[in-house]
Amino acid sequence: MTPPTSTAAWQALSAAAATLPQAPPATTTKAIDPINAAGVYADFSRQAITGGVVEALLALAEAMGVPAQRAAMFGGGIVNKTERRPALHTALREDASTPLLVDGHDVRPLIAAQLKKVEAFSSAVRAGKRRGVSAQAFTDVVAIGIGGSSLGPAFVCSALAASSAPANGPRLHFVSNIDGYSLQSTLAKLNPATTLFTVTSKTFTTDETCSNAASAAAWLARALGDDREVHAAHFVAITADAGEARRQGYRDENIFEFWEWIGGRYSLWSAVGLPIALAHGYAQFAQLLAGARAMDQHYLHAPAAQNMPLMLALVGIWNRNFRHVSAHAVLPYAERLAMLPRHLQQVEMESTGKSVSLDGITLDYATGPLIFGEVGTNGQHSFHQLLHQGSDKISADILMVAQPQSALKGHHEKLLAHALAQADALWFGRDTQSAYAASAQVADEAERRQLAAHRTQAGGRPVTLLILPRVDAFHLGALIAMYEHKVFTQSVIWNIDCFDQWGVELGKTIAKALLPAVSDTSAVPATAPAHLQATLAHLRSAARD
Repeated sequence: MTPPTSTAAWQALSAAAATLPQAPPATTTKAIDPINAAGVYADFSRQAITGGVVEALLALAEAMGVPAQRAAMFGGGIVNKTERRPALHTALREDASTPLLVDGHDVRPLIAAQLKKVEAFSSAVRAGKRRGVSAQAFTDVVAIGIGGSSLGPAFVCSALAASSAPANGPRLHFVSNIDGYSLQSTLAKLNPATTLFTVTSKTFTTDETCSNAASAAAWLARALGDDREVHAAHFVAITADAGEARRQGYRDENIFEFWEWIGGRYSLWSAVGLPIALAHGYAQFAQLLAGARAMDQHYLHAPAAQNMPLMLALVGIWNRNFRHVSAHAVLPYAERLAMLPRHLQQVEMESTGKSVSLDGITLDYATGPLIFGEVGTNGQHSFHQLLHQGSDKISADILMVAQPQSALKGHHEKLLAHALAQADALWFGRDTQSAYAASAQVADEAERRQLAAHRTQAGGRPVTLLILPRVDAFHLGALIAMYEHKVFTQSVIWNIDCFDQWGVELGKTIAKALLPAVSDTSAVPATAPAHLQATLAHLRSAARD
């Protein structure tokens, strides 16, 4: 496929970037109108962008085949090129009845059957009808998984925490890290007789997940007996390999399936979202799907210049490739959205962290930026200094919620004021003249000018404001789907595969090879490389101290 750098639109954008003024902005821009989609509002007025740039970006999207690839994704086409698979996370939240074929088989009945199974199981647990082996209702659920099998559901459960009274459902605990402290400290607080485990792994061979599940099963067996009935009552599997789950002793009624054509970081809409339904009820999970479905329809049908995911993607392309912005901050000014940056780190960086094109050619242009973030106002007292005055320009999404999430007087208004202040400070900055005026308390002229230099902020840091009316399941679904579609759009323009993650595999392979040497505490293997021998020797010495 033709690389984006060969298109006339790319050349026009390069020329526009070279002539764009570098001075601090004096006002906001009107090149992109605000967009409201599925209840999510986006304000692009703090972006260094002109109407001509927007036209060229839209032309670039057209030249790189975004409309055709978008249709292919929704229609079951092979958009995961390196693994030769469709990517049908959108089908999980559709309400269409027309057949959707994968390898000649209609997948809609499969999706409907698994969602119905999730509804029935979660409702039974929440109603106290599905109980543990000692006939006690479940009070706690430990969700074991990692990456896409954990981050998405954990974020949603955290965000919806205030929407579900504890008495209406079990408490949720997420365990992902292979560090045994995570599982051990979680289990120490729980009653084995009233604890349910969900074990989520696409292959059902993921090392971290399988190790944590085995240790959890041993903990349960010590308390309730090493019996198949104990395991069957307290463990369920969520996987794309039901055969492997059966081999490991799970019964069919305790196996929830998703499929190879669902990528891990896009899987919370499937049975992977069972913990969400357990914690908050299936009705909330259905609302999550509905919000995502609304954003899907907007992405499919909204005109390009009013298409929120498309415009977010294009603004990101402009900042990354033509304004040379290498990092992007996600700053949610809402405590209940605190985990959003972590979820988006996987959605974005695992998807667009690629340097090889679909044709296997090393790229000569930048792709995905570094994604990081923190909930506001906490971030203002840690890394925002670098955002404002660091030597690199960093772009940001600032997320706000219109309705207060607490009854405490005055807190919400102050929160919104801080969010808007950060957006303006990043964009407008403070010129030297204003900084000089603000330093009037210093009598010595040389010192005053020196202080003014320290207080000057260049501004021009691009910011997109995103506003939700409230934090609820519907708007969370729309927000997450919006970011998914933004990432997909960028991957098409960059001519990369956003659905594979081959870079993750090498570390797994090396870790597996190293495990025997790390596990053998009797001696450092003489066959190990010198650097490894030295490290292992120190680890064993330190462990004895």
